Formats: sequence, C-alpha cells, structure tokens
Amino acid sequence: MKMNFCPVCGSKATEKEIGDEGMMPFCPQCQAPLWDYFNTSIICAVINELNEIALLRQGYVSNVNYVCVAGHMKSGESAEETVKREVEEELGLNVRELTYIRSYPYEKKNLLMLGFMVKADKKEFVLSGEVDSAKWFDLNDAPGMLREGGIAWQLVKEIIDKSRLL
Repeated sequence: MKMNFCPVCGSKATEKEIGDEGMMPFCPQCQAPLWDYFNTSIICAVINELNEIALLRQGYVSNVNYVCVAGHMKSGESAEETVKREVEEELGLNVRELTYIRSYPYEKKNLLMLGFMVKADKKEFVLSGEVDSAKWFDLNDAPGMLREGGIAWQLVKEIIDKSRLL
C-alpha cells in the first residue's frame, strides 16, 4: 500500500529524496520516510508419501483452476506456524515436514507470499468451509491443473524441477 498519510501522526505525506531509495513519501511532522506496506501470506505445495500433491477448489479464487493451500499470516505468528495452521484448517492434515522454497511478490493483491513444500501423510481430507473440494494428484500432473504462470504454478514447477536434480 502506498502511503499518502503518516500512520503515526496523520500528516499528509510529501515527496522527499531518501538516499538510494530516490523520491518517496515522507512525513514532514515525524521527519520519517513512509515505506510501502504489504501483507505477508504463505502458499504451500502439500505432498504425500506417494509423491501426490493436494490441490483445492475454492470458488472465490477460481472456478477453472485448482489452487494450493494459502493463507494470511496472523500477528505474532511465524511463517512456519501459519503453514501448519492453514494446512490443518483447509485440509485437516498434519504437517510432518516443511521446507521453505522462496518468496513471491503478488502486487495485484499487495502481498508477499512465502512458498513452502510440505510433507503430510495421505489420508481423507477434512475440508474447511472455504474449500469447495480437494483431491490428490500426481505431482508431475499438477502444473496442468493450476493457472499457468501463477504463483502456485511457479511453486509447483520449482519443486518438480528441484526433485529432478536429486
């Protein structure tokens, strides 16, 4: 989010050159630069012992493509805690192991998404109310189920590519 007003004192921001950052919003009252704000969320590829991935259908996200488990971090929660909570909430699965893959800026929604690979045992899903359905797919088939070029697609492709190098 671009800052037009200071979140501390409410003064209208002015533009000021700040070192290597160049021109940016500045609070003349607090004498402080006003950095853009964004929310942090997680996205994860949940993979079982059969090398299958859990993909979800969520009508409010897409009626065409499947998606990966994703969710917003809560205040005071680590990214790892968020991954465990979201996987349990959305699919009813317990995380055995998680590995950070990389971050993905998602400017359209003003998010920084932290991507993880999650290992969980295959079992029946217990879906949350925000998940319409979920299925296990062969990991290598997953990119075709996701929106090409999207963050979930990028995450899954990176996991597949890394597994081929092992």
